[in-house]
Amino acid sequence: MKLWDEKTIAQYDGQDGKPVYIVYKGGVYDVSTSKLWGEGHHMKRHRAGQDLTDFLSAAPHGEEVFSRYPQVGILKDKEEHEALPLPASLSRLLDRFPILRRHPHPIAVHFPIVFFLSVFVFDVLSLSTGRMAFHDTSLLCLYAGLLTLPGAMMTGFYTWWLNYLGQPMAAVARKILLSSLLLVLSTVALYLRTQVTDILHPFRLESAGYLFLVLAFWPLVITIGYLGGSLVFPHKR
Repeated sequence: MKLWDEKTIAQYDGQDGKPVYIVYKGGVYDVSTSKLWGEGHHMKRHRAGQDLTDFLSAAPHGEEVFSRYPQVGILKDKEEHEALPLPASLSRLLDRFPILRRHPHPIAVHFPIVFFLSVFVFDVLSLSTGRMAFHDTSLLCLYAGLLTLPGAMMTGFYTWWLNYLGQPMAAVARKILLSSLLLVLSTVALYLRTQVTDILHPFRLESAGYLFLVLAFWPLVITIGYLGGSLVFPHKR
């Protein structure tokens, strides 16, 4: 049976009329005839030309699905691939709760998103209405965003390691950079709020600088979310 390396398999991604190949437990399968692999994408989540072994436990079907498609070879570095297994305890945990393979990060990431976007909104409401309750709420959202951001980042690293084996990926690198920047900016914003409790009342030059700072959360959060979505639901170019 033909031996394949990962670089060659990656070329069979279903684009431009190419066959659709995937890898499972070291075997290379041709799934080109499957309607669920149109143009090399499966359920808007998986892309062809990759090793999907670690994803099967979270799928609604078992490995019997591969009996429907021809095996066209085996992965050349199969032994190397299997030499780096998950820790036994983690592997057992994931086998028992497959949901942990995907959902910790998507769940955790929603909290800092909503809290950081809310800071600017409540600050504007405080300025427009003069109500200090909105001013206090924006501070609470800032605290909550900073408390939940590290958890979102850590689960992101976990997902990257578990689902992508920590391989270099442009989207992941950008997410790490932007998340770190968000952590720094939000820390600075919280420092200003705790040092200058009346930073918006009365409104002054210092207030404008602070508002610009918390407004910067918006493009950062939106871009981070977009990059995450591009990994979960890869779009066709």
